Amino acid sequence: MKIKDIQPYVLSQDLETPFFFSQWHYASRKICLVKITLEDGTYGWGEGYGPADMIKQGIEFFKPFVIGENVLENEKIWQVMYLRSLDFGRSGIFNAAISAIDLAIWDLKGKVLNQPVSVLLGGVKNPVIHPYATGFYFTDSPTLDEDLKREAEYYKANGFRAAKMKVGLGLEKDLHYVHLLKEALGDDVKLMIDSNHAYNYREALELCKKIEHLNIGWFEEPVHPEDYKGYQKLRENTTIPIAGGECEYHKHGFKRLFENECVDIAQPDIAATGGLTEVKRIAALASAYHKDIVPHSWGTWIAISAAVHFVGNLDKNPGRMYMDAPMIELDRTENPLRDDVTVPSIEVVNGEIKVPQTPGLGVDVNEEFLEKYAIDSRTEFA
Repeated sequence: MKIKDIQPYVLSQDLETPFFFSQWHYASRKICLVKITLEDGTYGWGEGYGPADMIKQGIEFFKPFVIGENVLENEKIWQVMYLRSLDFGRSGIFNAAISAIDLAIWDLKGKVLNQPVSVLLGGVKNPVIHPYATGFYFTDSPTLDEDLKREAEYYKANGFRAAKMKVGLGLEKDLHYVHLLKEALGDDVKLMIDSNHAYNYREALELCKKIEHLNIGWFEEPVHPEDYKGYQKLRENTTIPIAGGECEYHKHGFKRLFENECVDIAQPDIAATGGLTEVKRIAALASAYHKDIVPHSWGTWIAISAAVHFVGNLDKNPGRMYMDAPMIELDRTENPLRDDVTVPSIEVVNGEIKVPQTPGLGVDVNEEFLEKYAIDSRTEFA
């Protein structure tokens, strides 16, 4: 059960329809995957969230410290990587590299022990999960309003109970699009908003006051991720639940969020904050502070599947006989690297996901498409 090889891959694909949000334009998607192989040929897949080329370099940095280790000892391996990067990588890219390796190790643990990751995490407490649709990005289309309405109808027709839109273009534009999509979705589909930390406290509060009556599900990343006081004041002065945390790393980052009463909903990205090994600790911390967790996920089915297994294992907060199913994020934007390269055992049926019972994460990689999208021609494929 010793690790024999670690191979990172950087994949890229231009988009047919570029899109933008409050921070950046996207004309392509780019990811870093990693394949870890054991001495007997068993392999597992992981994924890091962030700048793919830099994550690959991080994986190469950790590689000599991980090869030869027993794949079942994930906490031991995680600690070695954490301590090797602590002095210069307490947050950021090194943690995405740790996350990618950690996810592949959990995938392998499940395959070696013939168990789904959710069982190895402690058991399936939530067998059914409600994914919410992440979409409603902006484009330069002259018919954007109608395009967004059609997107809303698509989510409704596919059984989604919630959807998240982007804001952060300025108060006037935000109000226009929030009202447009709230009307298009109706009362049966919850609408959440995400500014990707585009606003200061005053601006975020002004937006909240003008849309509180619309029963918004949450306001995600309303202010700068370092503005803990801004988060706290906004949460105290609006009835809209406040969400955040995709820019936090490790339990230490979330401890700051919780101690400062910044959020109602914590959103660790499993492919960035330290993998399943660390997000399990973050979940325990969130439970101690009585906070909900809805993980951020904007990658392939490797990251999405990890989120499904993790949320399937989450403690109920606070726990009662009748509760709504927990949620995960399901990115619905154009992404051939997600839809062509990764092959999940998970299906979304009538707006629901059932936690898979297949060993590991329940996802594989189509290596024909892996080769097609790899940007490094020197990459060798088994």
